Amino acid sequence: MTHSFFQPPATSRYALRQLSAPGCLVEGDFPARRSEGLVGIDLLVENGRIAAIEPAGTLPAELGPDLDASMVLPGMVDCHTHLDKGHIWPRQPNTTGDGAGAAKATMADRSAHWSAEDVRRRMEFGLSTAYAKGVVAIRTHLDSLAPQSSISFPVLREMRERWAGRIDLQVSSIAPMDIFLTDEGRQLADIVAESGGNLGCVTRFGKYPDDPMPAELDEALANVFTLAMERGLDMDLHVDESTDPRSRTLIRVARTALQKDFAGRILCGHCTALALQTDEFIEETIAACRDAGIDIVSLPTVNMYLQDRSPTARTPRWRGVTTLHEMKATGLRVAVAGDNCRDPYYAYGDHDMLDTFTQAVKILHLDHPLDDWIKAATATPAAIMGIDRGTLAVGMPADLIVLKARNYSEMLARTQFDRTVIRDGKAIDTSLPDYRLLDDIVHL
Repeated sequence: MTHSFFQPPATSRYALRQLSAPGCLVEGDFPARRSEGLVGIDLLVENGRIAAIEPAGTLPAELGPDLDASMVLPGMVDCHTHLDKGHIWPRQPNTTGDGAGAAKATMADRSAHWSAEDVRRRMEFGLSTAYAKGVVAIRTHLDSLAPQSSISFPVLREMRERWAGRIDLQVSSIAPMDIFLTDEGRQLADIVAESGGNLGCVTRFGKYPDDPMPAELDEALANVFTLAMERGLDMDLHVDESTDPRSRTLIRVARTALQKDFAGRILCGHCTALALQTDEFIEETIAACRDAGIDIVSLPTVNMYLQDRSPTARTPRWRGVTTLHEMKATGLRVAVAGDNCRDPYYAYGDHDMLDTFTQAVKILHLDHPLDDWIKAATATPAAIMGIDRGTLAVGMPADLIVLKARNYSEMLARTQFDRTVIRDGKAIDTSLPDYRLLDDIVHL
C-alpha cells in the first residue's frame, strides 16, 4: 500500500508539470527563479528516462498533471552508512549513549550474532527502507576485523547483485588502523579488492584507545596508502571522530596522500575534532586537504548524538560536527550522510536521506541562505562515489522524489511522509518494511 500524495500517469510517456526544483540540480538555464534558488520546470518522462526539461507551463496539459509547484528532487545518495550494524539496538542497546559504549556494545553483538544470515537479513531490511524513501545509491562500511570480513563481504557482494537496478551499492572496509601494521591489513586489502570496494579504516589504534596520535600512526597510515596503491583502490576513512582536540589525524592523511602522490579518491568522514582546533590549524588542515584532493562527509545526526555526552546530567556544550562551511568555502567537496541506524552508535534513524538533509540544515546551519546545500545529499556524494546520479538532466533515469511541499520552508518544517517516489518513470510502493520482520533475530 503506497502512501504517496499523487500517482503519475501509468503510461510510458507523460509529463509532470509546474514543478519546483533546486536550480543547482537542474541541467540547463532556467532564469525564472523562485525563492531560495528554486526554478519552475516541467518534466517529460519517456520510457523510464527524463526526455525533456522545460520551463514551467511549457508542456501540454494533456500530457500530465499540474502539480502546483510541488518540489521535485533526484533520487538521493547516501555515501556513508553501516548497513551491517543496522537495527541491532533492540538486542544490544548502548546504555551510556557515547562512543566508547557504542564500540563495546557493537563488539559484543558482533561476536555473538553476526552470522551471514543475520547480516543479510538486517542489510535487506535497511536497503528496503532506503529504497522506499527514494535513496538510489549507498556506500556502506563493513566491520572488517577478522573473521568478520570473510563473513560480511560475501554477503555484501550478494546484496549488491540482488539490488542492482534499484540501489547502486558500494562498500568500504572499517577496522582499527593498527591492523595495517600486521599481515591482517594486507589480507583485508585483498578482500576489499576482490569485492571492488574502497580501503578504509579508523585513524585510531585498537591497542591505544586513549591515545589519538600514537607513535606508529604515520607508519600505519603509510601502509594503508601503499596497500591501496598496489591494488588500485580508493580510500574511505573514519577520521578524528572525537571530542579530544589532541586528535589531529586529518592533516596527517592529507600530507601522506601528497607524499605518496596518491592518485585515487579519498573520502574522510566525521572529522569532528577539527572543530575544536584553533582557526590557524583549521585553515592549515583544510588547505592540506584541498591540495590532496580529499572529500569530506559529515554525519550530523549521529555525531550530535554521540559527541560531548556526559554520564551526569550535563547539557552537551557543542554539536559534534566538523567545519563544513569552511571546507566548502575553500573548494572541498562536502557531503552529508546517514551513518548508523538503530544500532549502538545511533539509537534512531530510518535510512532516509531527505530526513538526514533536513536535520543537517538545522544542525549545521545550512540555511540563510540555503544556496546549493541540497547538493550535499545528491550531486556531491554521487560525484564522490564516481556515479552519474543526483541531478535532473535529460537522458537520466526518471528516478525522482516528488514532494507535496512547494518550497524549502514547507519541506523543512514538515516531515514528507507522503512523498511520491518514482523509479524508472513509475511510482513505487513507499510502504516501509515492518520492524516485526526482524523480531526473530533481534530477540524482542
